[in-house]
Amino acid sequence: MGTRNPEVDAWLDRYDNPMKAAVQRTREILLAADPRVDETIKWSTPTFTHKGNLVSFQPRAKQFVSLLFHTGASIPGKHPLLEGGGDTARYARLDDLEAVERARPQLEAIVHAWCDAKDEGG
Repeated sequence: MGTRNPEVDAWLDRYDNPMKAAVQRTREILLAADPRVDETIKWSTPTFTHKGNLVSFQPRAKQFVSLLFHTGASIPGKHPLLEGGGDTARYARLDDLEAVERARPQLEAIVHAWCDAKDEGG
C-alpha cells in the first residue's frame, strides 16, 4: 500500500461533495494498488505520485469522480478507462461508487504500469 498523507486526510474531512464516498474509495484503490505510490496535495487537490505526477482528482465535479492523468498518454499498455486523444493528458470519469469498484482492476493496472515505467527510467 502507498503512503497515506495526513494532508489528504484533512482535505477529505473538509471536502463537501455528493461524490465524497466515491472519491474516498478511489483514493483507497489508488493507494492500495502499489506500495510505490504516494499522495500529496497539489493544485488544491489530492494528487498521486511516483517519480512524477500520475493522477489528480478534479474536485469540482459533483456528479461523478473525475480523474486527470497528467501524462496519461505515456502510460504503457492499453487502458480503456482512460479517455482523451491529445498528446499528453488522459481522463477517467467514474459515475458512482459501483463504477469505482468496477474500475478497480483497470486503476490498479494503470498504477502498476506507471510505477514500472518510472522505475525503468520512463
